[in-house]
Amino acid sequence: MDIASGPLAPASDLPSRLASRPDSRLAEPTSGTVARLLGVSAHHDGRTALRGVDVDVLDGRLTVLVGPNGSGKSTLLGVLAGTHRDVEGQVALPASGTTALVVQRSAVTDRLPITVRETVAMGRWGALGAWRPLGRRDRSVVDDCLEALDVADLARRPLAALSGGQRQRVLVAQGLARQADLLLLDEPTAGVDASATALIRAAVDAELARGATVVEATHDHALRGPGIDVVHLVDGRRVA
Repeated sequence: MDIASGPLAPASDLPSRLASRPDSRLAEPTSGTVARLLGVSAHHDGRTALRGVDVDVLDGRLTVLVGPNGSGKSTLLGVLAGTHRDVEGQVALPASGTTALVVQRSAVTDRLPITVRETVAMGRWGALGAWRPLGRRDRSVVDDCLEALDVADLARRPLAALSGGQRQRVLVAQGLARQADLLLLDEPTAGVDASATALIRAAVDAELARGATVVEATHDHALRGPGIDVVHLVDGRRVA
């Protein structure tokens, strides 16, 4: 794989063995493009999850990844985050700024002995370092994110004690706390009720208004409109 990359969130750091080859012509983001994938194939658990995919992620816009289960949406988010490493093709990731990846709630173990507030506070680690004490501004950011997703009243509860919908809102709040330039969301509204969906949609709109770029995997084919770019995946291939 050929990769051009700059500083990302700590979890997205790429190992040196994936550094670009000097004799390769890389896909470099053009003006207004945050990330670019050219002819990217990716493998997961012995199967091919992406097949020759081309994607440009445009600055300040919402890009939605649609497609059935197993179409490659989560894998594509992992490639953009720099966390999925079994990749072929050309990948150009952000040359500056920060990236946050919000995983599906099912990807988070029930055994983590942490509270809701501690979970959201982990979103500040990219700026502070793991387990560093939060300053006044950091605590204010965490408070705002808890309020935005209507989970402030759950702040002292263990994450494992929450319902699925509550946990999903907490994970989105954690992603917001990163205040990232590129926010990646893996089906944030899957399995949540209408009120939670409205809160998450409002949070995404606020991130876009702040100037962030958002890529969201979703089953919601109605999520279209001005300022929204759609990538439709089927069996790992981009069909639209």
